Amino acid sequence: MRLSRSEILKHFDAWLKSWNEHDLEGVMQLMHEDVFFENWSGSSVSGKALLKNAWQRWFENHGNFRFSTEDLFIDELEQKIAFSWNLEWPSLEKNYLGQIEIRRGMDILHLENGKIRKKITYSKTVLQIHNQSITLIAE
Repeated sequence: MRLSRSEILKHFDAWLKSWNEHDLEGVMQLMHEDVFFENWSGSSVSGKALLKNAWQRWFENHGNFRFSTEDLFIDELEQKIAFSWNLEWPSLEKNYLGQIEIRRGMDILHLENGKIRKKITYSKTVLQIHNQSITLIAE
């Protein structure tokens, strides 16, 4: 099943709303059974059940997060979305623990039969805390 551009946008809006309402069940409704997800850290998960398990822990451990759309590109023909975002959440960085952090990134979403089949996430290595740029250092 191929979605029209307006259907893709409707699905995307519902998916992002579920993220911002911290509704894991709503997020998972739009994931394909054979989904592949690669995180900004480079770790990956295959399969809807394993992804839900991984994200359950993420939802539980990351408190009051919110994604906002910076830019959105929809390719109806290829059934793909490129979504640049801002993530605002309590920081987990050592010297800034709990302070509001703003992280910028991008997701590339591949759709199959109206569901997200592949989700690749990228993130900047510089984040903002109290209007200060903090460069992440690989450990």
